[in-house]
Amino acid sequence: MDKRSLEQELRSNEYPGRGIVIGKTPKGTRAAAAYFIMGRSENSRNRIFVEDGEGIRTQAFDPAKLQDPSLIIYAPVRVLGNKTIVTNGDQTDTIYEGMDKQMTFEQSLRSREFEPDGPNYTPRISGIIHIEQGRCNYAMSILKSSDGNPASCSRFTFAYENPLAGEGHFIHTYMHDGNPLPSFAGEPKRVGIPEDMDEFTEMIWNNLNEENKVSLFVRYIDLATGEYESRIVNKNH
Repeated sequence: MDKRSLEQELRSNEYPGRGIVIGKTPKGTRAAAAYFIMGRSENSRNRIFVEDGEGIRTQAFDPAKLQDPSLIIYAPVRVLGNKTIVTNGDQTDTIYEGMDKQMTFEQSLRSREFEPDGPNYTPRISGIIHIEQGRCNYAMSILKSSDGNPASCSRFTFAYENPLAGEGHFIHTYMHDGNPLPSFAGEPKRVGIPEDMDEFTEMIWNNLNEENKVSLFVRYIDLATGEYESRIVNKNH
């Protein structure tokens, strides 16, 4: 697969929905992860990311305007030992609990499928980074309705062992804006990862559609020590 410009991918898509990027920095010393959310409705846009232990959670910016919390309030990022889990829904907890019981990433997601938000049936996208002995592997998953038909769930897992320095993969919920919203198709897009975390954060945030973007989380993890640095950007602040 050709390597794409993440900047161009974001700038040219008015509504990719929610997105996960995972990869490795050019020097090969750190793993990189990013997660962003967008929204078209007032309920979706009324959110911020806040730190929660070693991870983050979503929270209503204005609690008085919160309508249905079921699909918008969750913990997108959790850490289980040397594993960092990033998802677009409460399946973060499903993966955490499953892997805590020695199940694999893929097995943990067997009990879940796409979101029950017809007619969009938003895919559940998930990622996991595993760091051990100065190396990292990562995997991405998408659970989606079969071409918009909720009677069938298509499950795809993509695993990247000892990923190449300076690149990563980008998966998002929707191909583009629409009614209903068309689910992401194909394998995660191969993209470049910069060495500088602030540069990465600014590049993603500045190229997300101004009207639809809501929040962004970025984390770089040192492969030798497991120590990490994070950034949170919220449109509402």
